[in-house]
Amino acid sequence: MVQLCPRPHEQKPAASNSAQGHKRKESLLQQPNGTDAAIRQPPTLTQILEKDDGPPEPSVARRACSFSDLRHLSGAHDPVVRLARRTALRKPEQRNWDALDLPKSAQRDELAILPILDTSTAQLLQESRRDYSLYRDQLTLAENHLDSLIQDANKSLALLTTLSTSFESVEAQTTSFQARCDDLLKDQSRLETLASDVGTSLYYYAYLDNVSRRLNAPGASRLAEHEDLAEVLDHLESCIEFMTEHPNYRDAESYLARYEALLTKALHLLEVGFSKHLESVSQDIARQLGSTQSESTIYALVYGRFEEMVLDSYSLIPNVRKVISKVYEEDGRPKTGTASEIYLNTAKNIFHSYLTTRDRDLRLSAQREVEAFEKEAKTPSIETACRTYTKQCLEGAYNEDNLLNAIFAIDPLPSTSSESAFHALRSGQRWLITPANLKPLATSVQAAFQTTELRILCNYYTASLLSDYLWAFVDSRFEAETTASIAKAEVPATTENAHQVLKVAIELLAMFDQCMPKERCQQNSPVVFKIVRETINVLQRVEAKIKGGKSGLDADLFMIKNLLVLKNELVSLEIGDIRSETAPLQHFSRVWETVSPGNWLGFFGNIVGAGSLWSRGAPVVTAKTLTVEDMSEQLDELLRQSIYAFARQWAAQLNAASSRAAGARPIGKVQQDLDQKLQGVFSDQPEVSEKLREAIDINAQALNDAEAEKKGARSRAAFNIKRLIAWLGASSARNVAY
Repeated sequence: MVQLCPRPHEQKPAASNSAQGHKRKESLLQQPNGTDAAIRQPPTLTQILEKDDGPPEPSVARRACSFSDLRHLSGAHDPVVRLARRTALRKPEQRNWDALDLPKSAQRDELAILPILDTSTAQLLQESRRDYSLYRDQLTLAENHLDSLIQDANKSLALLTTLSTSFESVEAQTTSFQARCDDLLKDQSRLETLASDVGTSLYYYAYLDNVSRRLNAPGASRLAEHEDLAEVLDHLESCIEFMTEHPNYRDAESYLARYEALLTKALHLLEVGFSKHLESVSQDIARQLGSTQSESTIYALVYGRFEEMVLDSYSLIPNVRKVISKVYEEDGRPKTGTASEIYLNTAKNIFHSYLTTRDRDLRLSAQREVEAFEKEAKTPSIETACRTYTKQCLEGAYNEDNLLNAIFAIDPLPSTSSESAFHALRSGQRWLITPANLKPLATSVQAAFQTTELRILCNYYTASLLSDYLWAFVDSRFEAETTASIAKAEVPATTENAHQVLKVAIELLAMFDQCMPKERCQQNSPVVFKIVRETINVLQRVEAKIKGGKSGLDADLFMIKNLLVLKNELVSLEIGDIRSETAPLQHFSRVWETVSPGNWLGFFGNIVGAGSLWSRGAPVVTAKTLTVEDMSEQLDELLRQSIYAFARQWAAQLNAASSRAAGARPIGKVQQDLDQKLQGVFSDQPEVSEKLREAIDINAQALNDAEAEKKGARSRAAFNIKRLIAWLGASSARNVAY
């Protein structure tokens, strides 16, 4: 009988007994994963929960044994089976014959095995379903477990919803309480701020007694040399600022006045301490100066030793610098701040004490230098003496500036402000020379130059030196020289060329331009104005004299020449000296363009008929009507008047000669005379002669056009009168006939 397939739950015999007897073979339903995994165990619930949320990976189970397989297994030892196997191993052409030789006993065995195969099939189906049944049971268990978890989660959510509702109710009930708490916190913050402000305000009131006792103590004078003075000044300044900003506080005005008084007292202690310190240093320096005559030793004592001794203090000099810094910037500009007037008064007193001490220390050496200068200034080499003395004084001023910077930490720049440090350092000294006070030097130099020539003064003088002291002196000397050499000078015989007075005026203008800065020469300078006005006055007198005489000179050409030279000199004040004899009118082209209102052609084109730009459009300019504000424009107007008069005069002569009027000279003679005059005056400037000839031609054409227009107007008037008379006669005849 054929053996059935082994059951899956039966164990496999040991390997050591595999050779003993005939055993059942393993079931074909067993998976090829080893003996320990003959039956796949389904996963537990814990393993299912630990896996991912998705379903498990699918796997293909082995197919159950088919009928042919069972027959193969059951007939392994059957002779029929063995015969069939041998037949299968034969060649294809031999198998056909073997099938015909199949024995009948084998056919009967195959029919007998069919009931057995049905039973085995049922068992195989049951065994193959066992794994899936276990897996289904585990899934069912997991489903039940998950249902219980869902129920627990729903209960938790319900509980949380209840709690949330409760919290919302509590929050709604506590809103008013929270608002009250916020109000209380705000009140607390406000009270804290108010308490802080009150405490600060009380400090500004309470500090009065403390600082009063400190400044009125018997040893308060020692506070000037202590570093606590700076702290006291800062506190007093804060109190003054507070009382100034809160005038409505109780007794604010009274406390302000008392704090200002205490600040003044504290600064007075500093002034006294600084003055005593300077006095002690000055006495020590004076003893050493009295015992030496060496210039190098004197220099070392009054600068090096003095600086060393003054700076040798504990906190006195830092306190002084603090006060100075409250009033001035490092360059000497004034500053504004709390109690600035009190600090400014103290700073000026400190400067005065310092300058007075320095003036006393340097008086003897300064007197010796002045005596030596006065002695040398009486010699012919006065200019050299003034330069040497000026150099010595400026070196001393430079040393004083360095000493001032070392002590007060300030380097004042020149300033015209009365509140600047430069202005504060100008007074309180007679012998001491500083950058802010050059008056002693100016006084000595002015006395030496009082009786010298103006040229020597201009050679010595420079624009950047002694501007505030010698400018007025130099201006007065120039005005006096202008009056003497121009206004009251005798008028010599003249020609149509440059007059002698004009040459003197050019010299004075050149010297003034050399010794003064450009801005003093260019804008409304009274010296330049007086020179120009007096020169024009003399030129106009000479012009009138030429017109009234019979010298044969052309007065208009004389004025054109001299005014052009004067205008050229005024222009040159800005760009350089023009006293070159080879090119006395080197700037003429520039002057010529500025004289005309646009260009010469357009200018003379305005001369039509009986009107002109000069004769009617502008008033006549004289020396008396000349003003300092419009001097340049009025000088141009004078030049225009002379040019137009000259062009009109010669245009009339040329027109008369061309028309052969009665008494007129021949045109060739007129042109020859004009060429000689222009050549004699402007021989070195042919472009000027060319421009004047052009002006004459334009004027002559304008006169011809005007005369033609007048003749045409008279002809038209006579023709109209004739027509009117004829019309009147015809009208009368018609009336009579009627």
